[in-house]
Amino acid sequence: MPPATSEGLDSTAICDVVLEVCCALGCGALPRATPRWWVKRRTGRTWEDLRPADDATDDYFRDKLRMSPRVFREIVENLSPILQRRVTFYRESLQPDHIVAYALYRWASGGTYESSSCNFGIGRASGLVAVRSVTAALLSVYREKVAWPTGVRKAIVLRAFADKGFPNCHGCIDCTHIYVDKPANAPAEDYYVHNIRFSVVAQVVVDLDLHILDVFVGYPGSCHDVRIIHLSSLWSRAAAGELFRGPPVLLPFQVQTNGYLLADNGYPPSEWIVVPFGRAAQSPLETRFDNKQKIVRGAVERAFGRLKGMWRLFLGSHKTNMETLPQQFMAVCILHNILIDVDIPFDENLLWEVDAN
Repeated sequence: MPPATSEGLDSTAICDVVLEVCCALGCGALPRATPRWWVKRRTGRTWEDLRPADDATDDYFRDKLRMSPRVFREIVENLSPILQRRVTFYRESLQPDHIVAYALYRWASGGTYESSSCNFGIGRASGLVAVRSVTAALLSVYREKVAWPTGVRKAIVLRAFADKGFPNCHGCIDCTHIYVDKPANAPAEDYYVHNIRFSVVAQVVVDLDLHILDVFVGYPGSCHDVRIIHLSSLWSRAAAGELFRGPPVLLPFQVQTNGYLLADNGYPPSEWIVVPFGRAAQSPLETRFDNKQKIVRGAVERAFGRLKGMWRLFLGSHKTNMETLPQQFMAVCILHNILIDVDIPFDENLLWEVDAN
């Protein structure tokens, strides 16, 4: 401290001393046992209950984040190198487990950013950044979780369909609508569907274990299934012979195929898409085939039920950024497959906890 010219320090000297001390603290010249006084403290309700120190139960984790604590910690560990935040002078940085937990809670609860961020002691802007960061990290680290089966996995898929009476079948395909609020800065009529709602279409291929094998999402709800499949990479890859490479199999009625998908009558029949006969007057064999095909194809509907039931943000209408929606849906498809791989059960009561829509 500068020497005092009188009994006490004058106001100018006091101001200089305070300024020098603050600069020393800011530069790290002085040791500090506690955070800076101007750093905003973070508090959270749901997040405090989920922290390991509070001994959160498995049931509570599954209710809030749809997974067990062990699976959550494994995901956090794998995403941490990407999500680690830089420490600043103005705010305590969010830790990777905090960021991942918020994104999972947002997708699982289906709440708005305002309501969900309050439960984690963060602001709306931080919530937006957290969801985008976790989405990008999941797509980077777990990209192979949504992939066309090969090797042993392909053999398991083919055997499962063969046991149901469909040899050389690789999966079931269908589309679902992700309902959104009226998009801003976009032609509303493009997203308007027949039941007076706005939506984005997602095309999904699944196997009998409900694993998602392929996803194509992002086109407006007014697009028909036929147009979606023609626009998707699935169509071009199938045409190029990249999907069905197995040895040809002879099916009933002397039909030879290298592989195919089961679809409903909304899709065009082709060499690799098998649809029901669907005629009013059918022979007994055609009726039996249609019934079996419908039962097996129900796997894709069950997959949609599990996916949207667990990640409820995509079950009802919600306000979203149309540019990031496809990436977020792909991220929850990755989580869907992860939870199936670790045998996380699905509570079917989640499908009944919906409103009139």
